[in-house]
Amino acid sequence: MIRMPAVAGQFYPYSPDVLLGEIAEFMGEPKQKKSVLGVMVPHAGYMYSGGVAGLVYSQIEPADTYVILGPNHTGLGLRFSLMREGLWKTPLGEVAVDSNLSKEILLKSPLVQEDELAHQREHSIEVQLPFLQYLSEGFMFVPICVGHMPLDDEASKDLEVVGKALASVIKNYGGKTVIVASTDLTHYESQESAKLKDADALEAVLKLDPVKLLKVVSEKNISMCGVLPTAIMLYACKELGASKAELAGYQTSGDVTGDLSQVVGYGGVLVF
Repeated sequence: MIRMPAVAGQFYPYSPDVLLGEIAEFMGEPKQKKSVLGVMVPHAGYMYSGGVAGLVYSQIEPADTYVILGPNHTGLGLRFSLMREGLWKTPLGEVAVDSNLSKEILLKSPLVQEDELAHQREHSIEVQLPFLQYLSEGFMFVPICVGHMPLDDEASKDLEVVGKALASVIKNYGGKTVIVASTDLTHYESQESAKLKDADALEAVLKLDPVKLLKVVSEKNISMCGVLPTAIMLYACKELGASKAELAGYQTSGDVTGDLSQVVGYGGVLVF
C-alpha cells in the first residue's frame, strides 16, 4: 500500500524545492548533533510550528528507524492504531514502514493493533516525515496513531504498558531507533494563558514524569492534543534508560502572526 500525503499543500508546501528551502530555513545553521532516545515535536502548519520542529530536528543524530506516535484528530480507526507495512509518500519521496519492527511491536503489545484507517487522513505523523527526509535518506519508520481516551488511572496504565512494550522491542532491535511524540500544546487561548499552562505541561515532560503530565493536563484543562503519545514516549524512554530532557524551543502561533488573543502553543523537547 502507498499512503498518499493528506496535507501536502496545506500544512507544508507541495513543491519539493519550496519544501526543502523552507525546512532548511527552519533548521538554521548546523548544530552539534546529539544522540537522543526520544523527542517531542509539534505538528501544526509549518509556518506556525516549523521553527520549533527545526530546533528539535537540527540537533539530533539521524536514526535508522523512527517510531512516530501521533494523536488521532479524525476519530477514525482503533485506539492504538499501527500501520504494519507499506510506503508513505511525501513531496520529497517515499518512506517505508519498518514491517519487521511493526510485527515485533504487535506481538509484544496486544493493546496495539494493526489498522490503516486511522492513518488515512491524519496529519500529526505525516508532517514529521519531510523533516526526517531532510535529515537523511534510507530510514524507515513505524506510525502509531493514538485515539482519545479519558486521562484516568486506567489510561495511564495502558499508556505505560504500550510504552514499556515499545522499549522492550527497541532494546532487542538492530540499529538506532528514536521515538517521536507528535503534539501541539494549548489550543486557542490567549498568549498569556497558553504560556502559563504550557509551562506546567513542559515542566512535567522535562522531568520525564508521564504521570504528572497526565495529571497536570487533566487538572488544568490543558488542550494538549498529543498528551497520550507524549506519555507513551516518556514511559518508553525511561525504560530505555533516559535520565534527562532538554527544551529545544517554545513559541506560539501568536509569535508568528502577532494575534495574541487565540494562540496555539508549540514545544520541542529532546530526551536522552
